[in-house]
Amino acid sequence: MKKYELTDETITAGNGQVLYRIRALVDIGEDIKAGDLGGYIAGENNLSHEGNAWVFGSAKVYDNARGFGDARVTGNAVVSQTADYFYVAPIGNRNATITFYRTKTGIGVHCGCFGGTLEEFDARVKETHGDNEHSQIYRQLIEIAKLRIKVRKEENNE
Repeated sequence: MKKYELTDETITAGNGQVLYRIRALVDIGEDIKAGDLGGYIAGENNLSHEGNAWVFGSAKVYDNARGFGDARVTGNAVVSQTADYFYVAPIGNRNATITFYRTKTGIGVHCGCFGGTLEEFDARVKETHGDNEHSQIYRQLIEIAKLRIKVRKEENNE
């Protein structure tokens, strides 16, 4: 069963590839309802029809990148390679999914109801968890994200 469709609304990625806005055909997880518009993908190979993975707002997924499982691509994320994102689940005291992804200006994070920059997430972790076990795990994942996801300056003008 398909969970989304490609709409006629398109944009062009920095590499000239046409991307299509997606629309949910069914409810996905707790926060996406049938009919909701999502972000942009080049084709159905970029976002699985299984699981709760979703591309939100103005986020883009194309080339050989693929969203699946419970991955959430949000904000101004530009994911065009598998090296542009990673996710871990279950994580934290709520057994949530955490997704780190490349944006035009840095690294974004989506975890539970949090969505923002890596720096904002780091501050929220310290505020919420202090130095407990969850905090230590999140801080290790932040360091992995810094090593794994590289922001390409040529795309800052995209």
